[in-house]
Amino acid sequence: MKSALKIYRSLPRHDDASPSAVSIGNFDGVHRGHQTILARVAQVAQERHLTPSVMTFHPHPRVYFARAGNRPELMPTQISSLRDKIWGIQRLHIRQLALMRFNQALADLSAEDFVKHTLVQGLNTRWLLVGEDFRFGHRRTGDIDLLRKLGREQGFEIDLITDVVDENGHRISSSEVRTALAVGNLAHAEHLLGHPYRISGHVVHGKKLGRTLGYPTLNVNVPQLCAARSGIYIVRAYDLADHPLNGVASLGVRPTVDNNGHVLLEVHLFDCNVDAYGKLTRIEFLKFLRDEETFPDLPTMTAAIDNDARQARDYFALHGL
Repeated sequence: MKSALKIYRSLPRHDDASPSAVSIGNFDGVHRGHQTILARVAQVAQERHLTPSVMTFHPHPRVYFARAGNRPELMPTQISSLRDKIWGIQRLHIRQLALMRFNQALADLSAEDFVKHTLVQGLNTRWLLVGEDFRFGHRRTGDIDLLRKLGREQGFEIDLITDVVDENGHRISSSEVRTALAVGNLAHAEHLLGHPYRISGHVVHGKKLGRTLGYPTLNVNVPQLCAARSGIYIVRAYDLADHPLNGVASLGVRPTVDNNGHVLLEVHLFDCNVDAYGKLTRIEFLKFLRDEETFPDLPTMTAAIDNDARQARDYFALHGL
C-alpha cells in the first residue's frame, strides 16, 4: 500500500524528527528526469532507513523575482499545477514534501543559514541529492564546495545528479518539455514526461455559451502561466465516469466571446451526459488540432468547432481506447 505524503509548509517539522534523504528542486512536470532522481532518493532512503523527501519552492524563485522586479516576461511557463506536481511526486514513493513559500525572507537567508534552518533543523537531512550546478542562499552565493563543507560539519552526505538523458542521449529537462508544449508537439512532450500531457482541475461554472451552439463544455481553470500552446486539442477526461470520456477542448482566452485574458480549458465531451460541476477531473491531451482564432461571428466559429469535433471523432474511431 502506498504511504501517505506528508506536506510541510514550514520547517522544522512539527510532528517528526526522523532522519531524511532529500532532493531539492522545482520538479515542474515531474518528467522522466525527475522520476529517475526521485527513484534514487527512494532507493537510498530504503537502504539507509531514512525518510524519502523532496524540498520544493512555491512560487518558482524565478517567478518571485520576475514579479518583484516587474518583469513578467522573465517568468517561466508552468508545465504542471501545484496539485499535479504533488500528485506526481507522491506516485514515486516520496513520503515527505517540504513545500517552502519562496518570499523575501527565504531569499535573504545566507547559504549557511539556509542549510542550517531547512536541511539540518528542518528535515534532519543525512543524505542530499542535488544538481552539479546547484546554488543556494542569498544571491545564490552557496555552491557545491560550500555544501560539501557544511555537510561534513553537520553530518550529511552530498550526492550529485548528472543530466538524465533519453534513449538517444538527449537531455530530459523541464525546459525541453516547455518547448515541446509551446509548439504543440504532444508526442515529444509525452516522450519526455513518460505519459501524455495532462492538466487536472475542478469543473467550474462558465457562461453556458457552448450549450446554445450545440457544444456544452466543462470549464476547468488552468495555471495562468500554462506552458501548453493555446489552441484546440483532442482530449480524454478521467474521473468523471467509470471509464475515460473522449472529447475536444479549447485552451486559451476565448478571443471571440471574451476579452478578460483569463486562460480557461473548455472541454466538450462526446456522447455522454455527466454531472461534473465541482468534481476534480484530469484532462489528457492527445493531439493538437489548430491554434486559437478570433472569428468574425458566432456562425463562423460554430462551423470551425464542427470541423474540430469531426476531426476528434475520426481520431477516436481510428485509435479507439
